[in-house]
Amino acid sequence: MTTAPTQPGNRLDRRKARTRAALIRAAQTLIAEGRTNAPILEITQAADVGMGSFYNHFDTKEQLFEAAVEAVMDGYGQLLDELTGDIEDPAEVFACSFRLTGRLQRREPELSRVFLNNALRLLSADSGLAPRARRDISAAVDAGRFEVEDLDVAVTMTAGALIALGQLLLDQPERDVEETTDRVAEELLRMFGLTPRQAKRICSLPLPDIDTARGTPTGAASN
Repeated sequence: MTTAPTQPGNRLDRRKARTRAALIRAAQTLIAEGRTNAPILEITQAADVGMGSFYNHFDTKEQLFEAAVEAVMDGYGQLLDELTGDIEDPAEVFACSFRLTGRLQRREPELSRVFLNNALRLLSADSGLAPRARRDISAAVDAGRFEVEDLDVAVTMTAGALIALGQLLLDQPERDVEETTDRVAEELLRMFGLTPRQAKRICSLPLPDIDTARGTPTGAASN
């Protein structure tokens, strides 16, 4: 019996995928460091690929950075979906996602910096955290758990709270991340119509173990 040879096209596709992933990982590191002005040569050197390989995947440096941010935030969004998939109460889903994300500042500081450095653009992205927040708030409204008149305003309030929380935790490294994040989450739940007791109970629930999930936030770009 003979073994069918590996098709050259498959090998080429895999090589291209590895090159693209390496470029995206390098870009994510630079974004987290606030070095978006790095030249393309530095990016390709960090990715350990040739300069010509860059233009096989991206027309501009800005296009690469956009892909890098979208990849890491959508990967994190998928992780949140997995971690909250068994929660029935949509208000708890919303709170759980917010509480986990707030804790990123200590757990995944590079990912948190990517978010903070690109927060305004991420608010209007078609993937990542913003559309998931919209989905969860809408589900809570439909279930009678939230009272929200304007969904866009509710999403903006959530995003603003998350951005400000991330900056606060960055500026005050001694601050307790869990207590502070849960306090902000409680205030959001109260603004959306829950009683103080309900908000306190939901934000006191144990969080799912992020280490048991299939992926990790910062590994999203390599998928």
